[in-house]
Amino acid sequence: MPHLRNAYPRWLCALAVICSISVSSPPSYAINDYHLPTLGGVASSASSEEFRLGRAWLRQFRAQAPQWQDPIVNDYLDSLVARLVPYSQLGSLQTTTVMVDNRSLNAFAVPGGVIGINSGLFAFAEDEGAFVSVIAHELGHLSQRHYARGSARAEQTQLPAMAAMLAGMLVAASGGGEAGMAAAMGSQAALIQDQLTYSRRYEQEADHIGLQAMADAGYDPEAMVRMFSAMQRMARLQGGTPPEFLLTHPVSDSRLSDAQARASQLSVANTHTSDLLYDMMRARALLSIYSNSPQQATSRLAQEGAEEPARRYLEALIKARNGQTDNALQTLDQLIAELPDYAMLPASAASIALEAQRYDEAITRSQRLLRIMPAYLPAQLTLAEAQLQRDPEAAYQLLNNITARHPDNPQGFNLLAEAAGRSGHGSWGHLARAEQLQLTGRVDQGIRQLSIARDAAERENNQQALARIEQRREAFIEYREALEDF
Repeated sequence: MPHLRNAYPRWLCALAVICSISVSSPPSYAINDYHLPTLGGVASSASSEEFRLGRAWLRQFRAQAPQWQDPIVNDYLDSLVARLVPYSQLGSLQTTTVMVDNRSLNAFAVPGGVIGINSGLFAFAEDEGAFVSVIAHELGHLSQRHYARGSARAEQTQLPAMAAMLAGMLVAASGGGEAGMAAAMGSQAALIQDQLTYSRRYEQEADHIGLQAMADAGYDPEAMVRMFSAMQRMARLQGGTPPEFLLTHPVSDSRLSDAQARASQLSVANTHTSDLLYDMMRARALLSIYSNSPQQATSRLAQEGAEEPARRYLEALIKARNGQTDNALQTLDQLIAELPDYAMLPASAASIALEAQRYDEAITRSQRLLRIMPAYLPAQLTLAEAQLQRDPEAAYQLLNNITARHPDNPQGFNLLAEAAGRSGHGSWGHLARAEQLQLTGRVDQGIRQLSIARDAAERENNQQALARIEQRREAFIEYREALEDF
């Protein structure tokens, strides 16, 4: 069943990409086989400082930037990244994804293995191949560690400059726009004198890595060429104000020709694509973008050639939003019967039942899906949230498992804190709240919450909790020190 994963402001990337990490040396063919420009050796691994700063950036991002909270789409994005990573020369890098509630075209990668996209990328990319080509390109930047290779200064100068640049990106991501970008670009200019020359070469190198990764992962590399052509048309139409992705990833005629030539030489084995699945994810994105005028989402999906089941799926989501829960679930159940391999359909139905406060139905629908896909996170989160209203202890046990497997998921810890409080696990609930706070950039509050957790654990004489709280306190202090670099 091929689809059981899901069916189975001018910021970021100012260096073409802001740095990267790689935990093992790339294969020996990384440069020679692809005939990439020689820009200096690719470092075998990022420094721990790069990783530390990148993860600190992610905490600040979660605290300040408008995020798009959609577990179904986020799981889909995770699945695409996971499919591309083995072919992107990243070794055993563990990535994490974030989504920005912003309708402009953009995608980014920062230290610590963070891959992010704007909801607007779904709006611009009309098919899965085009969308994947952008992700593959960003992974190409990561695998080649373009920040580290482009730096012209000693290591002790690199890291403070990187922190300053990431801080500027954060200001821009949070709505600071020109001011944030100016700060980031200023730090960049002070650090890298010949960046304009190198950035063009970096773009070419990331294209080459991305094209090969697409072909190896089963995606048609010609999709990258189509995406570049569409971007170039957009840039020409918008003149001096193209979207931020095109400001940092300019598409020249020579770059387009080079991508076309390379794509034509690549063969695709074991073709993998699902434009229907992508169309349904795109429906969710368009509905988020056009939340005040959902008919615009419907019109765009129809005009741009989405498959008929995806259009019906969008209709069901709109019905649910308008309070027509029965009609929405009826449409989804028909789609589930027609497309039994698409896990996001029953997950959507369970989520709609939850939003309508039909907790027993949400539990039943989630459990039915999880019997087939026990690790499917969107269904797990829906089940846990519904169980909070019926069986807090069951929710607590499930959320313990979820957060153990997804330790960087703030939503999981937020629900765990609530479930622990409702089921009498006081100290663990305070610890879960502390984790949720630190993951969202509020580390000082998280440290104070750890003190509350410690007091509760002492009252409960819970030695296991006390040991864990003390262990996490040391980590939180390290997180705070990293944040101070911003």
